[in-house]
Amino acid sequence: MTRLASCWHVCLRDLRGRELDDELAVRYRALAEASIRRYGGRYVVRGAAPEVLEGAWPAAQRVVVVEFPDAERAKEWYASAEYAEALEIRQSALERRLLLVEGISDSR
Repeated sequence: MTRLASCWHVCLRDLRGRELDDELAVRYRALAEASIRRYGGRYVVRGAAPEVLEGAWPAAQRVVVVEFPDAERAKEWYASAEYAEALEIRQSALERRLLLVEGISDSR
């Protein structure tokens, strides 16, 4: 039996640069969290400053990781009407890079 691999949205937030609206950031987080849960996702890392073991990491960057049951569900969430309002607010609320990373399937 093959178990589908989990999938993660990895968000790299940059705290430097242009002035961001803190009120909008709070609104974004509330809307995003509700929509993530609706699509079976959950935060596993939220706003962490990673400990660098190798290489360089900008001190002003934070990491957010959201786990979804699979890539299809993660993509459905990102394109959903439930996330659309949050996504529009995000443009003024924070700067980021967003990655979709699929896990390895477990074949049994």
